[in-house]
Amino acid sequence: MKPLDNVIIYIERSKVHAMKRFISSLLLILMVISMITGCAPKKDETPQDEQSNENSVYRYAHDPRDNPEAMKDILEDPDAVYGFSPDPESTRLGSFAEYDWTDPAFVAQAKEERIAYHNSMESMIDILYSLREEGASTEEMARAVSAERNRLRLAANSDDPQKLAKIKQSNLETYGQEEGPTADQLFEKYGSWAIVIQKAFSPNLGMDVICGLYDDYYSLYIELGLVDAAEN
Repeated sequence: MKPLDNVIIYIERSKVHAMKRFISSLLLILMVISMITGCAPKKDETPQDEQSNENSVYRYAHDPRDNPEAMKDILEDPDAVYGFSPDPESTRLGSFAEYDWTDPAFVAQAKEERIAYHNSMESMIDILYSLREEGASTEEMARAVSAERNRLRLAANSDDPQKLAKIKQSNLETYGQEEGPTADQLFEKYGSWAIVIQKAFSPNLGMDVICGLYDDYYSLYIELGLVDAAEN
């Protein structure tokens, strides 16, 4: 299936479930997003006592160590709550290495914020649906959702000036501007406006891992081509 085909699926399914969007329940929001993307996140049903290895390190049903995309920004860390912490050398997550990922209270808060960020991406789906109804081109849709993705990432950290400053600095070093990558930069990288749209919906897997969400969104990673479905 072509990248744009997946995007169209998001849009069409959003129409079917549009009436559910007014419901504020977190669970229902997650369900709506999952149905739009065609890949409902599956909760890890492994018993808690089976999730830890002999060193009491959290173990995912799907091992992040098998996925280079997940591991490029993180390191295995037996002391961390979910068995992994940010790689200090990572351009994208290195600034988060100074936080204490062995602290259950801190990680629980980070997890809540990460889930909220995933949920906020519903606004990108609304933008795609609206632009498609107006007959916008793929390029116009790509530019709109790319800008929205940048906005959401900064907005998700607006209550933490220190963290926001780190993200802006990372963006500046990586893309040359604090806001994040421009649509033109992404098009130059991927060579396709459809892929630019698809990438806008792709989360940083490493951040999901350290926040305990890798299994929850694993089917989404498959849909977006971030993991190989043939390996499952």
